[in-house]
Amino acid sequence: MNFPDDLEAELRALGEALGAPAPPPADVARAVRARLERPEPSPDASPARRRGPRWRWVTAGVAACLVVLLGFTPQGQAAVAHVLRFAGVEIHAGEPVPLPSGVPGPLPGEKRVSLDTARRTAKFPVLVPAELGDPDDVRVIEGGRVVSMFWPGVRLDAYDGVLSVVWRKDLGEPWPQEVLIGSSPGWWIAGPHGLTYIPRGGGTAQNLARRAGPTLIWQRPTVAYRLEGPSDLSRAQKIAESIR
Repeated sequence: MNFPDDLEAELRALGEALGAPAPPPADVARAVRARLERPEPSPDASPARRRGPRWRWVTAGVAACLVVLLGFTPQGQAAVAHVLRFAGVEIHAGEPVPLPSGVPGPLPGEKRVSLDTARRTAKFPVLVPAELGDPDDVRVIEGGRVVSMFWPGVRLDAYDGVLSVVWRKDLGEPWPQEVLIGSSPGWWIAGPHGLTYIPRGGGTAQNLARRAGPTLIWQRPTVAYRLEGPSDLSRAQKIAESIR
């Protein structure tokens, strides 16, 4: 029987005709593959379970069509959205939202200090990338919860990212890319996105959102880092790996 081949061709044609955006492929692939690889029912099974390969292909086809059609609705877009929590950052991927505009307000308790003062204030080691040298500007947020360092066009936030969420990022495609910083895991966000600071204790984040550029996030071992500015991943990795 050529039914599976015919169905596959028809589904591909339907997807091309609709011009549907592709959802994150991993979830769809896992769900459909699990359904197709489900073992055949035994001969003495009930009639509902003896529907065989044809019904497996029909079910898979319906599931694929639902994924395509849901992509056109707000509910469907929310269903395929991803929430990734890593190194004190909560990334909401797949929920296209307007990028923040205007000048964001100062972060809670934000103070401009010297590098030495930041090191005395923070409860974690404050290290500097040798690739950039000492920062031109240093600020502490919420009594040293975050230390932000600035160079021309580059911002590096260091913070304790183990116990709580410090930042929220909202972005659509392209999806974040998993990378390595030396032997430490990290994520690279290549495009502009919304960035919101989450105050300690989960207080209000009003007026703490801004537009962020390409960003590299990583953690080692208990200190988390957020490097914003370099538009090239290899440049960002080189800076990150030079932290001493």
